[in-house]
Amino acid sequence: MAATTTTLKTIGSYAAIGDSFTEGVGDPGPGETFLGWADRLAVLLADQRDEHDFRYANLAVRGRLLDQIVAEQVPRAKELAPDLVTFCAGGNDIIRPGSDPDDVAARYEAAVRDLAGSVGRVVITTGFDTRDVPVLKHIRGKIATFSAHVHSIADRYDCPVLDLWSLKSVQDRRAWDDDRLHLSPEGHTRVALRAAQVLGMDTPADPEQPWPPMRPRGSVDTTRDNIQWARDHLVPWIGRRLRGESSGDHVEAKRPDLLPL
Repeated sequence: MAATTTTLKTIGSYAAIGDSFTEGVGDPGPGETFLGWADRLAVLLADQRDEHDFRYANLAVRGRLLDQIVAEQVPRAKELAPDLVTFCAGGNDIIRPGSDPDDVAARYEAAVRDLAGSVGRVVITTGFDTRDVPVLKHIRGKIATFSAHVHSIADRYDCPVLDLWSLKSVQDRRAWDDDRLHLSPEGHTRVALRAAQVLGMDTPADPEQPWPPMRPRGSVDTTRDNIQWARDHLVPWIGRRLRGESSGDHVEAKRPDLLPL
């Protein structure tokens, strides 16, 4: 369901719900904060009206599982009652060994049902097509199953869908951060542009704009990158899992209230 220009002008407040993807990990901001696609979408929304008449909250926290997001962020979003909510959750559940995408989708739908009856418009998101993402390509089937459920849920609750699976430009490795789990600044920018299109906006750039040519990479380059990635990202991640820690421990939402940009 695409929004019309008239509808866009009625979006005076926006709250983003989710995990590291929505918090913006991979897209550094001022100090030790992150920007990310949701922050960038908020700027585009504010441009549709007087920027002082637009308010934005970002409740997302890295590392959060679906049930944590539902327990911690959904009630706050309902309390804020914004005109728009983006709900992106379940990714951390899906990547866990042995997870069942059907079960994740059932819990996801319960949260969408709750939100849809309490806020203005709810945009929900699919997973990415991870065919060419080294770390995630082995769970492509689970992500596809979950994404199919998201489309069905959208039909049942009349929610616009931010279809990340069909966003081909983010299949380029330059759309991903060095950790291979989060988007780069350019990747976040392209998602924000696609989200704006879903809401019916004329965007300042095409999210599917081709990337510049890249020099061919040999096996030596690939091996060196894999060793560097394992040292900097894989080993610390395994360590946190063994210790029962999360990257989001002691992290709070960066914008817990609806405030002007």
